[in-house]
Amino acid sequence: MAAATVNYGSAREAREHFKDLLDAADEGRPATVTRDTRRVAAVDADRLVHFLIRLHPFSAQAVPDGDGWSIVLPGVPVAADGATIEEAVDEMIDALREYAEAWTERLRLAPNHEDNWGLVQIVTLASDEQLRSWLLTV
Repeated sequence: MAAATVNYGSAREAREHFKDLLDAADEGRPATVTRDTRRVAAVDADRLVHFLIRLHPFSAQAVPDGDGWSIVLPGVPVAADGATIEEAVDEMIDALREYAEAWTERLRLAPNHEDNWGLVQIVTLASDEQLRSWLLTV
């Protein structure tokens, strides 16, 4: 029987038991690795996306704009336009992916962007279909 939690005290120990670490994450069991004084959790990406989307601290707003639609995320410098709501959502997905890339490269260090970690995790780990559903239901 597998342990309820998996905790490795070093990166070396985690490498030696990497399959166990992945199995625990896949099953939703707590799985951590300690490296120096930092503890890192291994989690199933689909579970993390599902959880973060349910929390969705960012509420997309779609509004008619002239002959088309605009979508904004208040508090986040990302917006998109399209002739139809579907086109606006597709543009928003592209804009979110560009923002997530910029965030990982440099914006994460800026005080006015550092709290967007959860949004970046959603955007980076979710499929286009998951993002589309999230944007259309919030």
